[in-house]
Parts: sequence; C-alpha cells; structure tokens
Amino acid sequence: MSETLLQTNNLQAFYGDAQALFGIDFTLGQGEVIAIIGANGAGKSTFLKSLTGLVKAPSDAVTFKGQGIGGAHPSEIVKQGIAMVPEGRRLFASLSVEENLLMGATAGRPGPWNLERLYSMFPILKEKRRNPSGA
Repeated sequence: MSETLLQTNNLQAFYGDAQALFGIDFTLGQGEVIAIIGANGAGKSTFLKSLTGLVKAPSDAVTFKGQGIGGAHPSEIVKQGIAMVPEGRRLFASLSVEENLLMGATAGRPGPWNLERLYSMFPILKEKRRNPSGA
C-alpha cells in the first residue's frame, strides 16, 4: 500500500447557507492516479476547490502529507504543488501557448514537471508554443 499523500476527512463545503458537500472521505496515495466523475451539480468542482483553498474548509478536513491544509490560502496550497486547472479555455489571450504554460509554474516548487517533460508528453504543444494561446 502506498503512503497517503492527500486526504479528506468528513469534508463539508458551503456556499453561504447552501451545503454543497456532505462528509467526503477521500484518500490518495503516493503515485496513484484517480478520476472524479459525476453528474452536473454533483460537487466535483466544489470538491476540487476545497482541496485547492478556493472554498474554505476546516484545517483537519483536508490534509496533504499529514499536514492540515484546509482553509489555507490558495497561494500557500499551490506552493506545495496542488493546483486546479478549470475546464474551458481560460487563457491569457495576449500570451503565447508557452507563456500560458509558464504562468502555471512556480519558481522553486519541487517536482518532476518542466516544459520539456510536458512537451514530450504533448508534442503538439511544443509545435505550437509560439502561437497565440487562443489559436
């Protein structure tokens, strides 16, 4: 069994008085890959927003490497390597494809990802790196 990397414990989320998540227990181990699927309005985006700090949660409701990160500011969470890429084409239209990719990079953040690795997985991005992002 792999080491627990990311975990939620009885995660609940609210938008004002409206409750969107009801006691989500979730565990992701080191090296695991998961998919979150469900109908529109099921809470997938709210769940991800709770993990990334865009929706506030109690500190102990979301843990990363054993440390409570629920309720932490999104900028602190992204420094740990947790980020969300929302659906749709929310790009900086005035920037190139590569410049948009670099906007997602955080200097000094450890991890295996860099432009060359990304380009090796998605060669079309390398071919189009100098194109306007909306092209």
